[in-house]
Amino acid sequence: MARIVHVAGPSDARLADYVSLRDVELRTSIEAEHGLFLAEGEKVVRRAVGAAYPVRSLLMAPRWLDSLGDVLDQAGDVPCYVAEPDVIEAVTGFHVHRGALASLHRRRLPSVADVLVSARRVVVLEDLVDHANVGAIFRCAAALGMDAVLLSPRCADPLYRRAVKVSMGTVFSVPYARMAGWYDGLADLRSAGFELLALTPAADSVELERVSLGDRVALVVGTEGDGLSPRWLDQVDRRVRIPMNGDVDSLNVAAAAAIACYVLTRR
Repeated sequence: MARIVHVAGPSDARLADYVSLRDVELRTSIEAEHGLFLAEGEKVVRRAVGAAYPVRSLLMAPRWLDSLGDVLDQAGDVPCYVAEPDVIEAVTGFHVHRGALASLHRRRLPSVADVLVSARRVVVLEDLVDHANVGAIFRCAAALGMDAVLLSPRCADPLYRRAVKVSMGTVFSVPYARMAGWYDGLADLRSAGFELLALTPAADSVELERVSLGDRVALVVGTEGDGLSPRWLDQVDRRVRIPMNGDVDSLNVAAAAAIACYVLTRR
């Protein structure tokens, strides 16, 4: 069971894992150096602990001790720092209105080949840089029954706090892997027998619902704004689109991926 440790002020060095959570550059450095990530909010903390990520520590206001008692039991012999809301806000840089934070150890990611062994429907993300979009796509993938998510080398971190929060903790349940290289990043999918579908509003694309789908299909989506790179577009089997009305030519990448995932998993 976690050990209750009361903290009086924000300068306490034991709270280093939780410092300046809105400073992306600082957080990326801290989390990479220590191999950690943060979960925010009661539901997300529960899912992280339930997914057996090893807990480093927890941080919460006193009023959350009772409702998260079962999580403290599961967390093991780690500190649970308890502080008043103003102290937590001074440490993190914002008001943590969802009650609790947890610092957890990252696990070694599986290889792309390992993730693809039992997968039939996967989403492939090329260079998405917005953590909210990455988190939203993981949530869609979990909700709509996609088997896995693959990330290009420069894609945003799914375990960054913002991505975890937007995903509502589904990043802990959807298998994912990061490609070792971008240039031939789609080669493993092709060798595993996946048909590659590029989601793009390009004029030569066909409506997704009209495409005959094989047993193994990978939906490839590109970065915000520019979309898929010319190299990856040249490597796919088909270019597909979601039909649009009026003067709108495309959707936000997370919204488009959600619609496409629905089509793929219902056919």
